[in-house]
Amino acid sequence: MVNRKTVAVIGGGVSGLAAARAFDEQGHRVLGYERTHDIGGVWEPSRSYPGVRTQSPKDFYRYTDMAMPDDYPEWPSGQQVHAYLHRFADKHDLHRLFSLNTGVRSVDRRADGAPGWRLTLESAGRSVVQEVDFVAVCTGQFSDKNIITHPGQDAFLAQGGQVIHSSEYIDPTTVQGKRLVVLGGSKSATDIAVNAVENGAKQVTMVYRHNVWRIPYHIGGINFKWLLYPRFQEVQFNGWGRSPLQKAVAAIAKPFVWANLKGLETMISVQEGLKKHNMKPTVPIDAEVGCTIPLMTEGLMKYVRAGKIKPVIGTYDRYEGDEIVLSNGERVGCDLSVLAVGWQLGFPFLNQDSLDKLIDRDGLYKLYRFCVNPDLPDLGFVGIASSFATVLNADMMAKWLVRFADGQLARQPSDAEMRDNIEMMLNWKRHERPAAQPYGGLCTAPFHLKYFEELLEDIGAKKCRPVYPRAEVYHQSLRAAPDYRAG
Repeated sequence: MVNRKTVAVIGGGVSGLAAARAFDEQGHRVLGYERTHDIGGVWEPSRSYPGVRTQSPKDFYRYTDMAMPDDYPEWPSGQQVHAYLHRFADKHDLHRLFSLNTGVRSVDRRADGAPGWRLTLESAGRSVVQEVDFVAVCTGQFSDKNIITHPGQDAFLAQGGQVIHSSEYIDPTTVQGKRLVVLGGSKSATDIAVNAVENGAKQVTMVYRHNVWRIPYHIGGINFKWLLYPRFQEVQFNGWGRSPLQKAVAAIAKPFVWANLKGLETMISVQEGLKKHNMKPTVPIDAEVGCTIPLMTEGLMKYVRAGKIKPVIGTYDRYEGDEIVLSNGERVGCDLSVLAVGWQLGFPFLNQDSLDKLIDRDGLYKLYRFCVNPDLPDLGFVGIASSFATVLNADMMAKWLVRFADGQLARQPSDAEMRDNIEMMLNWKRHERPAAQPYGGLCTAPFHLKYFEELLEDIGAKKCRPVYPRAEVYHQSLRAAPDYRAG
C-alpha cells in the first residue's frame, strides 16, 4: 500500500496547479503556497503586459483533460489563459489547497534526520514552520525579475526619465507622445515595442545584442504549428539518447535536413524582409530551435518597414541627460526605458548545499527526466523545463512525478539508472546540442514527442505515437495506466 504523504506545492501557476491536482488525485494531503494574491503565476493580470498572448497554439497550451474554450483564438490572450487556469482549478477543486499571499523562505532537511523537508513560510509578517514528506517545486523559470542598472541611471530618473522591467509595462496609455527604448530582443520586447507604437509613442527603438530567428505565426500562409511541432520535424534535430543506428541514419539524411531547414530560413527571411532591415541572423536556424527562439510579434516588421520601430544591434552603455548612449556610440533620446531582460532562473528558498547538488559547475541542472535529482530525495520539480507546450509539459511532468514519489512507475528507475541518464543528458547538451544549454539546460523543445513518450512509458500508460503533441490522445493513454490511491 502507498502511504499518504503531506506534499508541499510551491507556486500556484500553471505547474503548481498541475502538481496539486496530480498529488491530490492520488490521495495525498496537498499544501499549496502561492506568494501573490491569486493563482495563475505569470498569467495573473498584474504580472502581464498589455497584449500578451501565448507563444503556443491553444491545442498545445492546455491540460490533458481540459481543452481551452472553442471561442478562444488560436493564440489566447493573457486574460483568457488566466480565466482558463481558474476554470481548471474550479473543475478539480484546487482553490481549497492553496494558501495565497504565502511565501516560502527556506526549504531544509528535517532537523531530526527523518525523511522529508522543513519549510519556513512567511505570511502577513509572520513566519511559521511546516514539515512535509515531499516538496514539489513549481515556480518555473519566470519567478524573479532580472534587475540590471547602467551608469547614469539615477541622474536619468532624477530629471524625469523612467526605467521599468518589461513585467511592469501594464498601462500602455502612459507611452503616448513619449520616446520609448526597449532593451532586449525577446518576445516580450517585440510585444511591447509594437504595443507602444499602437498606443501613440512618439519614437520606439529596440536595442538588442544580435539578431535571432523569430518564427512568424504563419509561414507562407501556413500556421507555424504544422511546421514546427510534427514528428517529421522533430526527428531532424539531434535528440538525446540516439543509438548508433539512429546516428548513422541521421548522417545519411543530413544533406536533406540541411536543405529543408535552409528552405525554412529563406521563406522566413524573404517573407519578412529581414535582410533589407539588417535583421537576418548569421547562425543557421537549427542552432537556435529551442526554448530561446521567439515568435515574431504580429505587426513588428510592418512597423519596422514604416520606420516606427527602429532596431539597433548593441546594448546600453550609459544614460546621459535624456539620452541613452549605446555600445556603438549612437545616442537615442529616451523618456521611458523598458528592460526586457528576462527573469532570474533560481530557487532562493533552497540552501547552498541543495543547489550544489542540483546544479553543475557550468550552470547545467542535474535532473532525471527534468524532474528529480537522486541526491535530493523527496523533492521534485514540475514545469522547470521550458517547452513550446508549457501547460501540457507541466501536466505530464506532474503525473510522472507523483508516481515516481510513490514508487508506482511501471519503469521505476534505480539510483544508478538516474545518475547514468543525468550524465548522458549533460554530455548531450555540452557536446552534441549546444542549443539545449540556455536556461540551465532546462528545455525539452523541440523534442516534445520524444519527452512525452519517455514519461508515458515510465508511467505504464498505453503506447501512443501521435504525429504532433495531442493532449486528448495523451489523456486517453494515461487513463489506461495502472491506477492506485495513497492511504
